[in-house]
Amino acid sequence: LKGKKKKKKEIYDKVVDLTEYAKRQPWWNRLFGKNSGPLAEKYSVATQIAIGGVSGWCAGYLFQKVGKVAATAVGGGLLLLQVANNSGYIQVDWKRVEKDVNKAKKQLKKGTDQAGPELNTFVEKFVKKNIVVTSGFIGGFLLGLAS
Repeated sequence: LKGKKKKKKEIYDKVVDLTEYAKRQPWWNRLFGKNSGPLAEKYSVATQIAIGGVSGWCAGYLFQKVGKVAATAVGGGLLLLQVANNSGYIQVDWKRVEKDVNKAKKQLKKGTDQAGPELNTFVEKFVKKNIVVTSGFIGGFLLGLAS
């Protein structure tokens, strides 16, 4: 077990920051210009808030609509399953279903615990570099959910 963790750590130590590598390439400057850093370096605060707000509102609105459709589909499916079970069309082993759901929960929790540190590091870097855009996005997302 220790050998696997050590090997995994070695792999992460060798990961190259692709953005820094790309910025050192001659084609990068021709394509994006010399000042191609985070949004905070390119646009005014008002523009950053507008970009974040509009993209957040679109994402929130879509999330709301897709969420309603998904909830309706899942709820309707469970309702049909229960009606078919009560009518005698199908026989559901609810204890087995519960056991499988609990097993899936454990696997998901285990998977999220393993992926957590890398994702948190990425999110922290992005938020720190683009705090104004992120703030606008969060506000727009909440407005999109409400509309």
